[in-house]
Amino acid sequence: MRIVMTGSGYVGLVSGACLADFGHDVICVDKDARKIELLQGGGVPIYEPGLADLIARNVKAGRLTFTTDLAGSVSQADVVFIAVGTPARRGDGHADLSYVYAAAQEIAANLNGFTVIVTKSTVPVGTGDEVDRIIREANPDAQFAVASNPEFLREGAAIQDFKRPDRIVVGMEDERARPVMEEVYRPLYLNQAPIQFTGRRTSELIKYAANAFLAMKITFINEMADLCENVGADVQQVARGIGLDNRIGSKFLHAGPGYGGSCFPKDTLALVKTAEDAGAPIRLIETTVAINESRKRAMARKVVAVCNGSVRGKTIAVLGLTFKPNTDDMRDAPSLSIIQALQDGGAQVRAYDPEGMDAARAMVSNVEFCHNPYSAAEGAEAVVIVTEWDALRALDLPRLKGIMNGVGLVDLRNIYRPEVAEAAGFTYVSVGRGTTPEFEELVQAAE
Repeated sequence: MRIVMTGSGYVGLVSGACLADFGHDVICVDKDARKIELLQGGGVPIYEPGLADLIARNVKAGRLTFTTDLAGSVSQADVVFIAVGTPARRGDGHADLSYVYAAAQEIAANLNGFTVIVTKSTVPVGTGDEVDRIIREANPDAQFAVASNPEFLREGAAIQDFKRPDRIVVGMEDERARPVMEEVYRPLYLNQAPIQFTGRRTSELIKYAANAFLAMKITFINEMADLCENVGADVQQVARGIGLDNRIGSKFLHAGPGYGGSCFPKDTLALVKTAEDAGAPIRLIETTVAINESRKRAMARKVVAVCNGSVRGKTIAVLGLTFKPNTDDMRDAPSLSIIQALQDGGAQVRAYDPEGMDAARAMVSNVEFCHNPYSAAEGAEAVVIVTEWDALRALDLPRLKGIMNGVGLVDLRNIYRPEVAEAAGFTYVSVGRGTTPEFEELVQAAE
């Protein structure tokens, strides 16, 4: 099939490369000429394991090309995906749909023959209706159908998720779209990937509901972690004990500093706003959003406490900056709030991340970026592990302790065993695994 991917960001680039790998002819379009020039030259603007090789293979095979010319691409397409950004709108938290609607306007003017236009971007309920209206108004003679096909890609595992999905959701109001979308995803039939056809509005809501539920699950175990600390229980064992219940499941039950990234923060907020406008407020998700925002800065109080109640004039090493491992995505990463809170307390921050430092430089100031964990920790009063990169899971703890000025190791991902860290000479602080009365007194003082 001839497929156009409008938008060559994270979703568009991964989706386009994977569809090309299925054997389709795919053109990835973007307004950013520098990004397209980079892709045409063999570069990749984002970090995702396996993506560079996948792109190179399909470019070489002639199935994947890149351009800034949306008009010329659309006129030859069977399917046009809209995969542009939908950031939270400043001021009110609603999803900013201006890029989606602008793409629909340009697509409408260049349709040639029956074409399926598919919203791949995460959009609020009713967006497909508006895309349909825009195209009909702009080009009354156009033959087209508008469908919704939300993405369910985890950063760091996106290629696997696309090729071996839990499900494929397609929302439509025009039956002519069904055989076209079945053909797009026909290669996945070999893996027996279930395709759920629904109404368009239902499809749009499925995406938001899924992300909101997962965000709520993370927030639940984070609150359990706080309770565990206060009563002397172990949140990891609690998570295992409830996760073995098939009705609950073990995924997304890992206590930490709060969720971040390109999806959960903006999608939960957009769902809250959509629900408010529809007269059906979602109190659980409203609370989830509020708890998650406050939690990130609260993690900095653990660092202040381990530094005897003050970080003023002290060096703190922050290890792991991205919101999760195996990505360079810094959007709404907990590290940003933690660093800001530490700086507000007068700390000097050194930082290290295997992939995220270039993106972080544009988002934080007065931070010294280091080339490895040990150079970041040199002379530090405390080390804070914020992201559980593999490169941080087996640090030489005695070596780390030997180059520091202080003794604090704040492990916000629980990747070390307390007895091992303490044997290396650290005052070790984790999340939800109980604390000593002495440390609790320090936390109270830090608050």
